[in-house]
Amino acid sequence: MGVAHEGEQAVQRLAGEGAPGWGSPMFDGSIGGFAAFIRQQRLVALSGRDAEGAVWCTVLTGDEGFVEPVDDRTIVVHALPPPGDPLRDAFVQPGSFGMVVLSPPTLRRVKVAGTARREGDGLVLRTEQVLGNCPKYLQMRTVIDDSAARAAPLATVARELSADQQAMVRSADTFFIGSHAAGHGADANHRGGLPGFVAVTGPRSLSWPDYLGNSFFMTLGNIQLDPRCGLAFLDWETGRTLQLSGTASINWDQPRAREFPGARRLIEFETSHVVDIERASRLRWQLLGRSRFNPPVSGPAASHTSRPVDAP
Repeated sequence: MGVAHEGEQAVQRLAGEGAPGWGSPMFDGSIGGFAAFIRQQRLVALSGRDAEGAVWCTVLTGDEGFVEPVDDRTIVVHALPPPGDPLRDAFVQPGSFGMVVLSPPTLRRVKVAGTARREGDGLVLRTEQVLGNCPKYLQMRTVIDDSAARAAPLATVARELSADQQAMVRSADTFFIGSHAAGHGADANHRGGLPGFVAVTGPRSLSWPDYLGNSFFMTLGNIQLDPRCGLAFLDWETGRTLQLSGTASINWDQPRAREFPGARRLIEFETSHVVDIERASRLRWQLLGRSRFNPPVSGPAASHTSRPVDAP
């Protein structure tokens, strides 16, 4: 996984952006100096596929040490997704995973990918790719309560977004996205911006601007080869998660992208499955500040910040 695959290279060409460093040792599967950081974190986003091949992303939280590197290429996650989560049983048979290990208080993150298998009440991850990411578009938060969710998680499923779920998406300043490409494995990534940067364009459709990043295009490269992907939104104050599985496409129309400040292109998403889990996490977070890199929200995105979109 140390060389850009054909989807990533295609997106780089279309975007006119190169990615110095592809193929360097930083992209191998060695955990190395990231071990201490990973062990200290209380939140990860994990992506994978369900039994039908749909791609999902979920958020796992716990105490420090619940994500434990045990050697230079193995991480044990001492937790499973909650009941009702589409990825709870995804790794009974070994499968590709992507993961973002996130530190909201320090604005640091590490991406990990490889093969996962379920073992007891946790997961064993064999790493094939480990790399650090820059702090762009990360919002600063800290845990203020870690014992709030005493009742069991409650999951509901649907085919489209309710008015309440649309409001949750519109108010989000962060979400996580999982993708997969045959022969190249899974990826999990973070997306951030000011509230309203994700526009709800229909009860089954979203769009968001793709901002300047590191030009590796791991997510978009996978989407170029396989449009199936999964989104995960976290309500940081209540522990609720909203997971969407569907397909994404890259809109390269530059006049359209210019309607969104900071956008290099637009991503358009159509959902086919929605899973809403109350009390998915027991952690409660307080917002301390938003990234100085977040572009302003205006134009079409700003117009979709409060009004629900009904099914036709």
